[in-house]
Amino acid sequence: MRVRGDIFWKWADPTLHHRTHDETLDDGTHVDVQVRLSRTGQTQMFIGIYAPSGMALHEEAFDSRPGESMTRALAWGVGLARRIATEGVPAAGRLAASK
Repeated sequence: MRVRGDIFWKWADPTLHHRTHDETLDDGTHVDVQVRLSRTGQTQMFIGIYAPSGMALHEEAFDSRPGESMTRALAWGVGLARRIATEGVPAAGRLAASK
């Protein structure tokens, strides 16, 4: 069972249309990427990385992915999530992250 952090709960809104990618890596780390359309039509994204025990290792939300469809944002987010999970890329090294 995943233990969601504050970033997820601030981002979550089950009334909005969204798509999800869940993946468990070889080491048991769990990747959760979700994209949605905001009420104003902005593509938004959540990335969560969780230990095999379910503890949150990394969570971040993007308020806007300008010019990206949900499909494109999801593909980009999955790649980023895998990189964070395997390489530990710090959030400070990326643009557009908001917590």
